Order: sequence, then C-alpha cells, then structure tokens
Amino acid sequence: MAYVDVIRLQFQSFFFSPSPLSAKRLFYPLAYSSAPAPPATLAFAPRKQLLSFKVCATVAETGQPKWWEKNAPNMIDIHSTQEFLSALSQAGDRLVIVEFYGTWCASCRALFPKLCRTAEEHPEILFLKVNFDENKPMCKRLNVKVLPYFHFYRGAEGQLESFSCSLAKFQKIKDAMEIHNTARCSIGPPVSIGDLLAEPSSVAKDRPAESV
Repeated sequence: MAYVDVIRLQFQSFFFSPSPLSAKRLFYPLAYSSAPAPPATLAFAPRKQLLSFKVCATVAETGQPKWWEKNAPNMIDIHSTQEFLSALSQAGDRLVIVEFYGTWCASCRALFPKLCRTAEEHPEILFLKVNFDENKPMCKRLNVKVLPYFHFYRGAEGQLESFSCSLAKFQKIKDAMEIHNTARCSIGPPVSIGDLLAEPSSVAKDRPAESV
C-alpha cells in the first residue's frame, strides 16, 4: 500500500509540475516500474484541455464594449450641459427622448437593450443618453433623482413629459412615443432649454440618484 501511495504522489506531481524537465524526472521511474499505473492517469488529459479552454475564453472576452457603450445609430452620448443644449437645439422638430442612467444601475442595464431596439425601430426619433455621474450638476437642475429617468422634448414645445421607468414598465415609454411622435410644424428651438443654465433652487448638493 505504501508503494502505491508513492506512485500516486508522483503522478500528481507530474500533472501539476510547471517544468518539462522535472516532469521527465518523475515520468521515467514510473515507466520502468513493475507496478501497474493507477486508473486515474487516464483522466488527466481531458482536465488539461478544460483548463486551456477556460484561458482562451477569458482572452476572447477582453476588449468587449461595456453595456452602456452599445448605441443605436440615432443615439448620442451626452458628456456636458453644452452638448445637451446643442443636441436639443439642432434636433429641430424631431422628437427627442433623453435617458438619464448610471453605469452602476441594475435597472438601467436591464432596460438598455430594449431601448436600443426601440431606437433602431424609430430612426426618426433622436435618443440622448446622459450619464448621471458625468453630468451631476445638470441632472440636479433637471431634478433627476431616480434612475433610469426619461425626458421627452420636441421643437418649440420644449419638455413634453418626464418620468422614471424600468424594464417592467417599458410600455410607458412606448405610450409616450405614440402621443408625442406626431407630425407638426417647428417654430424654433425649445423655449425651456435655457432653464438648464439657471442655478438649482432647492436641490441637495451631493445627494446620489436612486435606482428604480
């Protein structure tokens, strides 16, 4: 029994040995041994293949875009208040849907793929994505306290509607799109856009947004 235990220990050392030279030193005494090889040795090769597969899978996943970086053609990332004002001013008579999100927000992540598909189905609508952490002063002025949060804008009418929404209540977004995405004439830039530049009146300074 003691001799068999030594053989098993040598096989274990051979399997996990990082050096080819040390592997040979362990293998040769076993090759000329009169004792039969333990049955467990046949299971080592598949285990090696499994380990190499995991390494390849890890490398293949490196470099993939993060979930909030996957945009539809009519989606624009907003990084500042000036970019937000410019995008609204240049939208003309198009319906503009603004999503306020957080990269840490689980509800934002769950909703985002469906929002992208909806944007692809409605190329006539402009979608703006506002990262809450990158635009905290602007979000506070717009009274955004819960994520994900949506604003609807159009032409000279300015802001049409605003509400929080999760994936389970996505129909709320579709209903608002059906109401506001109708043919009409534009008579200039939204009249309420300039209000974004005003200082907030009664908003907590560093209060974080919440996730619905």
